[in-house]
Amino acid sequence: MNEPVTVTYSLEEVLKRIEDKIDNNQKEIKQEIKDINAKLDNNQKEIKQEIKDVNTKLDKLNTIEVQIVTLTEKVEGIDKRMEKVEGTQKNQVWALIVLLVGAIATAGARLFFTTNP
Repeated sequence: MNEPVTVTYSLEEVLKRIEDKIDNNQKEIKQEIKDINAKLDNNQKEIKQEIKDVNTKLDKLNTIEVQIVTLTEKVEGIDKRMEKVEGTQKNQVWALIVLLVGAIATAGARLFFTTNP
């Protein structure tokens, strides 16, 4: 039952197989590293493109903000002009009322105080 085990391989063959396995593993590792580098390069390009897109959007937002500020200033200017126009219109309305009352008073005074020939 306890028979000795005999090995039929030579040491040279065993070492050769080990070297081949190591070489194959190195090739696989090198290929995996190349694949990882390619993926990293693609990711880096995508990230750079996304950063450019974000910068473009930020530039557009800045432009819009400047336009909003400009519009706000214009609206404030229009508000000031409208206040002046409203004040002027009020004065014109009162002037018309005074003229109308004066004309009616004059016409009434003429009718009552002047003699008809």
